[in-house]
Amino acid sequence: MPDQSDWEAKAANILKAELKRQGVTYAQLAEMIGDKEPNVRNKLSRGKFSAAYMLQCLNAVGVGEFRI
Repeated sequence: MPDQSDWEAKAANILKAELKRQGVTYAQLAEMIGDKEPNVRNKLSRGKFSAAYMLQCLNAVGVGEFRI
């Protein structure tokens, strides 16, 4: 079974891919969710964020569903 860091990397990669698909930059996402760009950049580079944060980001960029 994958360890914690594998799951974190997978979550970060899914979110990054959706941002790219939607043509949304980290700065634009930060503005959409009321955060600061460095915070978004750090969370996505580390993969350390909650499922709620991921859903908030996906919702903000208009993603209704995604495949794992």
